Amino acid sequence: MSSALSGRPGAAAVAGALWRRSLNEVLRVRGALLPATVAPVVFLLGMSGQFTRLTGLEGFPTDSYLSWIVPLSCLQGAGFAGAATGSNLARDIEQGWFDRLLVSPVPRPLLLIGPVLGAVTRALVPTLTVLIVGLGLGVDLTGGTLGLLALIAASVGFCVCAALWGIFMALTFRTQQAGPLMQQGVFLAVFLSTAYTPEVLLRGWLADVAYWNPVTHVLELGRQATVSGIPPSLDHTVPGVIALLGMVAVLSGLVLLGLRRMGR
Repeated sequence: MSSALSGRPGAAAVAGALWRRSLNEVLRVRGALLPATVAPVVFLLGMSGQFTRLTGLEGFPTDSYLSWIVPLSCLQGAGFAGAATGSNLARDIEQGWFDRLLVSPVPRPLLLIGPVLGAVTRALVPTLTVLIVGLGLGVDLTGGTLGLLALIAASVGFCVCAALWGIFMALTFRTQQAGPLMQQGVFLAVFLSTAYTPEVLLRGWLADVAYWNPVTHVLELGRQATVSGIPPSLDHTVPGVIALLGMVAVLSGLVLLGLRRMGR
């Protein structure tokens, strides 16, 4: 018994192996990161030209609309990179690879830690790309180092949420055809928030939805980096951190439920 137990791989070894596997896929598949990187950059360039006059409205916290949507584009890129984890898992389920992992002598939740860490690593590419493009176009880091750290934390946290959402969809439908649901879930979560305008300027049902949408607070957390009217402070940080922790807790519960169903 003791020899069998001693032969089991450690948690760090399992997570590290699956993390490396998720990154190796990026190297094997050319252009794997292009959609998650190019789409937010195109969005950034397009939206900055279309809605620049919104900054003239009373209550808009910055005079640069580009500064307003750089954090949004960072979150979008990180979210799409995270949601891709679900598509990869769905492929593994279809090919039978995940079934072999389920019978391995390791706790089941551990099988998903590596892919989530891989998603976070991949998400740094679109996040930093968008930020570099924004800085090249004249965006200022008004929040300094603290604001930059807040933006990275918001992007990484949202990536984890998107990855958990994608994993839950993969465990539920067990097919790559659920891929659009994974991406649309991320898109709607961002769209139905203060993505384009501050909450004080929203009207009707969208204002109500944005008020209750936790992504609104995550965006506020990230906007401490580039929006002069949202300086780094606990008031702008704590709600975003709580929102991320809450979403991770709920989505983790759904993922654990999906894992139990996989064993039936």
